[in-house]
Amino acid sequence: MEQKNEIISTEHLTKVYEDHAVPVRAVNDVNLKIKKGEFTALVGPSGSGKTTLLNLIGGLDYPTSGKVYVNGIDISSMKKNKLIDFRLYNIGFVFQAFNLIPVLTARENIEFVMLLQKKSSKEREARVIELLREVGLEDRMNSRPSELSGGQQQRVAVARALASKPQFVLADEPTANLDSKSTENLLDMMARLNRDEHMTFIFSTHDQRVIDRAHRVIRLVDGQIESDIAVKQPKQWV
Repeated sequence: MEQKNEIISTEHLTKVYEDHAVPVRAVNDVNLKIKKGEFTALVGPSGSGKTTLLNLIGGLDYPTSGKVYVNGIDISSMKKNKLIDFRLYNIGFVFQAFNLIPVLTARENIEFVMLLQKKSSKEREARVIELLREVGLEDRMNSRPSELSGGQQQRVAVARALASKPQFVLADEPTANLDSKSTENLLDMMARLNRDEHMTFIFSTHDQRVIDRAHRVIRLVDGQIESDIAVKQPKQWV
């Protein structure tokens, strides 16, 4: 089932919600494969199933039917506690609302996931400094979210997503609350991580600036893949 460099695979993935007793297929029989190093945009109108698909791929929700595999491991049938641990070590999340912990500094927000992983203080410190340097916030490490701009908060959120050295990063409308300059800076950083570290990113987005950077654009309509276009090939595909 798993192909070379394939990191994510879904088989007949379906999620049905009950809306006033009427079943709604938010994701409908989706078959999808993502390779390591892809920079992929999920696009489509509101209600097309983008966020639901991300949540299923990331193990934040269970499918009604079908399978999700990460590196050949079926996460769609994992027990809840095991799935929580799997997410902790394998999947990074960047949310539209940032979801930083208000009482923690930038440094502590990034470090938090590594505390859950029970990493040593030496390892945590080295990784936090590395990530703060990567996102250009070394001088703001002791600032709390309320003391940071929206763009700075989102960069902290990206650094936190990368702290665990995940297999891939899922980003749900990551630029929706950012101004143009912050958006370009964030996308430059993600593109650099994708190019230099072969980090796999999957975006749910309406933002044309994100779509223009993507290597692959998958359009969803009514929970189904309407089109799947390889716009350009990263080096590791060749």
